[in-house]
Amino acid sequence: MEDLHHIFEMGLLMVILAAGITAIAKKFKQPYPIVLVVVGAIIGLLDIPFLEPVKLLVTEEETFHFMVITLFLPALLGEAALKLPYSKLRDNKGPILSLAFGGTFLSFLVIGFSLYWIFDFSIPTSFVFAALMSATDPVSVLSIFKSVGVQKRLAIVVEGESLFNDGLAVVLFKISAFSLLMYIDMGVPGIGSGVFEFAKVVFLGVLIGGALGYGFSILVKYFDDYPLEIIFSILLFYGSFLLAENIHASGVIAVVVGAIIFGNYGASIGMSPTTKLNINNFWDVAALLANSLVFLMVGLEITRIQFSDKWGFIIVAVLLVLIARSIAVYTSLVFQKDFPTKWKHIINWGGLKGSLSIALVLSLPKDFPDRDLILILAFSVVFFSLIVQGLTIKPFIGMLGVRPKQKGNEEFEELLARLHRAEIGIEELNRIKRKLFITEVVYREFIQKYEEEIEHIQHALTNLFETSPELKEKQMKALERHTLYAESDAIRKLVQEEIISNETADRQQENIINELSKIES
Repeated sequence: MEDLHHIFEMGLLMVILAAGITAIAKKFKQPYPIVLVVVGAIIGLLDIPFLEPVKLLVTEEETFHFMVITLFLPALLGEAALKLPYSKLRDNKGPILSLAFGGTFLSFLVIGFSLYWIFDFSIPTSFVFAALMSATDPVSVLSIFKSVGVQKRLAIVVEGESLFNDGLAVVLFKISAFSLLMYIDMGVPGIGSGVFEFAKVVFLGVLIGGALGYGFSILVKYFDDYPLEIIFSILLFYGSFLLAENIHASGVIAVVVGAIIFGNYGASIGMSPTTKLNINNFWDVAALLANSLVFLMVGLEITRIQFSDKWGFIIVAVLLVLIARSIAVYTSLVFQKDFPTKWKHIINWGGLKGSLSIALVLSLPKDFPDRDLILILAFSVVFFSLIVQGLTIKPFIGMLGVRPKQKGNEEFEELLARLHRAEIGIEELNRIKRKLFITEVVYREFIQKYEEEIEHIQHALTNLFETSPELKEKQMKALERHTLYAESDAIRKLVQEEIISNETADRQQENIINELSKIES
């Protein structure tokens, strides 16, 4: 019992640390995953007595692998897939499938054969590392996308690629680590066996995810109780993952397929607007917490690795991974004619590696050949990817100029700035009049100048809203959201003062949540 108490205390301390760093990063509008990795690495290098138990707990390989793969991965995959509209996936299935399947296989083959030929590594060592480096982690990139406002379609493609790519990379990793040599020894029939094994693992994952996703979608039709339906989503994500893994299928693909079905079909036939909003809010919190802890753990874990005598291998490995990613992206998207070239550049440079790669390499048996070397190379590439690529992707996006330019946006901002200046000027004039003895004549002359400016700006805004109604719509939504939150607070106060009953308040709050969900959708 004391051990459990100690683990809980260490876990709580990690949450406090991760939440604090994430809050500061978000406050200064920096990509929180990268900040967490950097701070985690600094903490790992420094001798901070009260954090030593946390470092010891996190850097235990079994702990890291369990937390990332079993505890956090189903939640992160489920949250992302739950919110992906099927219509958007269908509309972008060409680039998503090309990158997830064609790109992943190309990257796997290029890295694997290159290591085998350049360094004369063994086949398992070469292709295990190749599988690790074929998985992408878009969390930090997507957070940057939101901050700079790139087009939604690009974000859908990046997230869709990662969801399916992770599943394929895990399957390739397991085959490379435990079965590849056996298939090679079998000769030509071995190739067929390997392909069959791959197809079986993927197909069973799709089957389990599809069956559970459909089953839970039907189940929510019979309940209108969002806390219970949130529990159903938890059972779906973790149940599909663990069931698939236990029968040697792809748990990642099972979660992704199940969550897509639940978030689209289930939401359309059995979820009220209140349920949709609350489920999304719950998984937003869960994903933020999981991501914050994962990236902090990556930073702490990286400091354990001794890089001193492997710099030659590390530099070549980084270059190989970058080259393989470029080949994979540009080749797999060559037939996607309507896909902008600038987007290909962003997807290429934004193919970051993350916690999944580290968790997988830590799962290798202790006696696996060249395990320590694979560990060093994997950690090095992940660290380079998160720090160098992660910190340069934002200026890279700005340099390419792919931010969507909303019609009239620049003029709108200019008018808002002028309006704010005029209103602040009037406030200052009134303050001076109250404090000082200025004549009414001078005061009225200044006020009239500002009032004429405001009238002119309001007229210009009216004309602008007629030509660019989306600008007005955006402000209307923001205002409606703000007033609904105020209404919700007012209902809560009426209940506290015992002016209205809880039953009446619940009905009113449900109406408010339904209105909010319409705005969000």
